[in-house]
Formats: sequence, structure tokens, C-alpha cells
Amino acid sequence: MKQIRRQLAFAAAVVLLILTGGCGPGTPERITLTVATFGEFGYDDLIPGYQFTHPGLTIRQVRTEQGGPYHQDLLDKLQKGQELADVQAVEEGHLADVLAHADKFADLAEIGPPDVKPGRWLEWKYEAGRSKDGKLVGYGTDIGPLAMCYRKDLLEAAGLPTDPGSVKTMFATWDSFFQAGEKYVKRSHGKPWFDSAAQVFNAKVNQLPVGYLDREDHSTLETNTALRDAWNQVTAAVKQGQSAGLTAFQDDGNNGLRTGAFATKVCPSWMLGVIEQQAGVGNAGKWALTDAFPDGGGNWGGSFLTVPSSSPHQKEAAALAAWLTAPEQQLHAFRVSGNFPSQVDAFTSPDLLSEMNGYFGGALSGQVFVAQARKVGKPQYKGPGDGKIQETVIAPSLKAVEQGADPAAVWQQVLIGVHKLVP
Repeated sequence: MKQIRRQLAFAAAVVLLILTGGCGPGTPERITLTVATFGEFGYDDLIPGYQFTHPGLTIRQVRTEQGGPYHQDLLDKLQKGQELADVQAVEEGHLADVLAHADKFADLAEIGPPDVKPGRWLEWKYEAGRSKDGKLVGYGTDIGPLAMCYRKDLLEAAGLPTDPGSVKTMFATWDSFFQAGEKYVKRSHGKPWFDSAAQVFNAKVNQLPVGYLDREDHSTLETNTALRDAWNQVTAAVKQGQSAGLTAFQDDGNNGLRTGAFATKVCPSWMLGVIEQQAGVGNAGKWALTDAFPDGGGNWGGSFLTVPSSSPHQKEAAALAAWLTAPEQQLHAFRVSGNFPSQVDAFTSPDLLSEMNGYFGGALSGQVFVAQARKVGKPQYKGPGDGKIQETVIAPSLKAVEQGADPAAVWQQVLIGVHKLVP
């Protein structure tokens, strides 16, 4: 089925390229642009057509499979002042470290095509790509709006409601989510409600107006009471047995999806594919999706295209990046790879709104995530080191609590660990 969709998407892309080939500056001389990406951006079918409509232009896509090594190499080159690709993709979790080097990137608001306006994107996506001084460093690609996924059969077995209205009420706030989790654990004789404390805590933190760092890049953990409240609420749920104590994307977490080791999961749009792949065909139809997320909307994931100052062809690179992130191309990428668009005009596409996920019981996933994306407020400021705090301090600390450590004592260790990374 995915192969058929990809072939249809390719055919549509060819027609689209012919119709829109006039965009972007002319390239009379022979120019080569390098586009560095990671994972699957859905560009394989688009780039050849762009070359066809831009004589004299050669585009070379350099794709790294894993995002971790890709971003480590990117940051190493930035610190050493080494040359980067003409168009460099950056994932949102590493964006703060790139924005800290904003002087090494072109301002796309100045060199990009004049018809590319801020209103093209969801406001929060556009704002996330700007540096502290207002420089537009990245054109937004995909996003990861948050919804909740749940196992209908497990909720039903525990005597919890599974009809859409009741489920939305159950997931309306974090208070109601954890209250339902407490009931689930008791009624299921000790089965966990969610997979990982780190996954839930990260989602809660990303909803806060201020996260781990303030705009001066100082730690807020000692003064940000909302952070401590989030820690207390999640760790209290852990002590009630609500967490399965698994590690997402690792063997134990994947096995938990296959065996039904937990009943609910924080679900950005791209997580549907992960669940389907790891839970397997035997669990098709057992999982469901709701257009609700505790205390409003949230986002987890998505990337940006940047143009480093080292590029000798910045205007041509910016034109390519603008075209790749336009609504038509974002919809093509969605059809090919499932990357959810961040462009406002894409949200009215019949293809997107009619997207149905059979694995999740025929859920209209396109409509669900469009609704969730519109709920996201202003982007939370994330300074350099934000990702390291989550990965090397918070996640291991929550794992320790899941293994029996005292939450209050571990929080003191969190403060020490964070201050080793940032002032």
C-alpha cells in the first residue's frame, strides 16, 4: 500500500513541478547545491524535478539515516568553523544549539524569495525558527502535533469508557489523565497506564511557558515552580504503578507495544507509524486515536531547513529550501513519508483531511492532527543544552524513580546535574 502511495505521489510531483517550475531565481551558470538531511524527508522524488525545471542546477542530497550522528557532525562542524551543506536540515530538538550559532547562517527573511511570508506557516512553527535577535534561521518543514493513543481493549477490560466523548473527557487535563490511570491500575490488578515517565514528563514540560532555560540561557529549575509541579505529578503517578518503566524506541519499549504492556501513549503524528511497526499486525484495530491531549495542545518533533553562511550560492539555496517547504511539497512529503505539514494552506487539503488510518480503527488521523496543531500556543524558548538536560539528566533521573528511588532525593540530584551543564 505504501509503495502504491509513493508511486502516486511521484506522479503527482512530476505534474506539480511542471506547473510550479517557474519559481526561484534563474541559474544560467552551472551550480551545484548540496542538501544535507537525515531520516526520511520525502525529497527523493522532488529534487530531480526541481533540477529539470532549473537548467544549470545540480542538486546533491546527502542523507544520514540516524539523526543523532547527523546532528553531532553538524554541531562539531559549527564549533570548528568547517563548511556545511548549502541547505542543512535541523531537527527541533537540536535547533537551540544551531540558533546559538545564528551568525553562521543566512537570514532567510532577507535572502529568501519575496513571496515567502510568515503567515505561510503556523505562527508557532515560524517563530521557533527565529534567533533571539529575530533572524529567520530556518524554514519550517514538518511538525509533530500531539494527541493521545490508547488500547481500546485494555481500557474496556478495566471497565473504563472507550467511546470518543468519554475518552476525550478522560484525557482533557493532566489531572483527569492521572486520575484515570489510578483507576486503571487498580481495576486491572496492577497493569501500567503509560509506557514511560520520561515520555509523559517531556510532553508536560513542552507545554509550559518557560522550560528548563530562560532567555538568558540560565537554568530555571530552582525557581520554575511549574517544573517542580510537573515532576511531583509524574513521579506520584510512578509510585502508584502507572508507569511501565520502559524506554521508548528501545527493545523493551518495542516489546511493550507488542505485548500490550501499557494502555496509553503520548502520540505525536509520527508515532502512529512507530506503533504500527512495533506493535505488529496482531494488534491492528486494538489501538485508537483521539483528538485530545491533556491541558491543550503540544508538539513533539519536526525540522527546519537552514542555509549556512558558508554557502557560495545562498540565494539559490534559499529558493530551493523555500520550494521544498511550500504547501504542495509538504503534502507530497506527507504522502510519501507521513511527515505532517506545518503550512497553513496544507491544512485545507482534501488529501490531508481525508487521511484515514486503518491500523487505528479507521481514525481520520489527518483531521485529528490538524486540530491538534492548531491548539499549540507560542513556542517555548529552548536554549543551548536544553536537549542534553532532557536526555542526560531528566530521563535517567525519572528512570531511577521508576526503579524505586525517592523522587524528592532524585530531584536534588537533578538540580546538581543541570548546573553542571548550564549556569
